[in-house]
Amino acid sequence: MPSKLKTLTAFGIIYLVWGSTYFAIRVGVREVAPLLLAAIRFTVAGAAMCAWALARRQRLPTLRQWGSIVLLAFLMFVIDYGLLFTAERQVHSGMAAVMLATIPAFTAVAEILWLRTQRLTLRLAAALIVGLGGVVVLVDPSVGLSGAPIYWLSALGLVIAALSWSIASVLMRRLPLPPAKTMTAGTEMLTGGLLLGVAALLFGQERGFDPRAVSIQAWVALGYLIVAGSLLAFGAYTWLIHHESPTKVGTYAYVNPLVAVIIGYVFGSESLDARTVFGTVLVIASVVIIITGKTRAVAAAPAVPPLRTEPS
Repeated sequence: MPSKLKTLTAFGIIYLVWGSTYFAIRVGVREVAPLLLAAIRFTVAGAAMCAWALARRQRLPTLRQWGSIVLLAFLMFVIDYGLLFTAERQVHSGMAAVMLATIPAFTAVAEILWLRTQRLTLRLAAALIVGLGGVVVLVDPSVGLSGAPIYWLSALGLVIAALSWSIASVLMRRLPLPPAKTMTAGTEMLTGGLLLGVAALLFGQERGFDPRAVSIQAWVALGYLIVAGSLLAFGAYTWLIHHESPTKVGTYAYVNPLVAVIIGYVFGSESLDARTVFGTVLVIASVVIIITGKTRAVAAAPAVPPLRTEPS
C-alpha cells in the first residue's frame, strides 16, 4: 500500500507540471521555431525513455506495432503538438490549455460514432453543448465580454489538434501496441520527434536557427519540457495508473487548464478577463461532466485515461 505522501506527490506532479508546460512552450516558441522546438523536445525525451525501457529489458515493438506507432505519432505529435506549439506564438498559454481541454468531449463523440462504447445520453449531450459554448466564448468576437478573442486561425488549429489527439486516443484501443507503457510512450515520442524534425525541415524552420543566439530562459524552458513535462510527469502518471483508479488519475484533464491559466497570469502577465474566465469555466465543467458520467457508465470495466505525455 503506497504512502499517502507519495500518492499526493505524484498527483501534484501531474497537476502542476503538466499544467505548467503550456507556459514553458510559450516561452520557448518566442525564440525557437515551433516545429523545431517540438522536434528537439520529443526526440530527446523519446530517446531517453526508450533507453530506460531497454535497460529494463522491455521488448522493442514488432513490425506491425511500429506501423501503429508511426500512425499515432503523426496524429499526436505532428498534428496535435505541432499545431499547439505553432498556435502558442499567438495564443496565451492559458487559453491554449483551455482549448485543448476539449479533448474528452471530442473523444466522447468518437466513442459514440466509432467504437460504439458510449451512448448519446442527455447528460453527455449537455456536456458537449457546454464545452462547445466555452469554445465559442473564447473565439467569437460578438460575445459581449471583455478581453480579446483568440485569433480564428490559431483557434482552428487548436480545435484540429484536440480532434487529432481524440482520434489517436480511440485508435490506441484498437491498434496493436507494445504491452509495456514505457516502451510504447518512448517509441511514440521518439517517432513523433523525428517526424516533427522532418516537418520543420519541410517548412524551412531550421533556417536562421543559431543555438548561441537562444537565451538561457528559452533553453531552461526546453529542458523543463523534456525532463519535467515528458519524463518526470510520465513516471508519476504511470505509477498512479497502477495504484489509483483511472477516474482519479483522469482528473488532471480539468485541473491542468486551471493551473495553466493561473501560471500564465502570474508569470506571463497573460490576461485574466471575463472572456477567459467564463470560457474556462464552461470547458472545465464540460470535462467534469463527461469524466464523471463515463465513470459510472463503465464502472465494471474502467478504461485507462489516454496518455498525454505533457498533457502538453
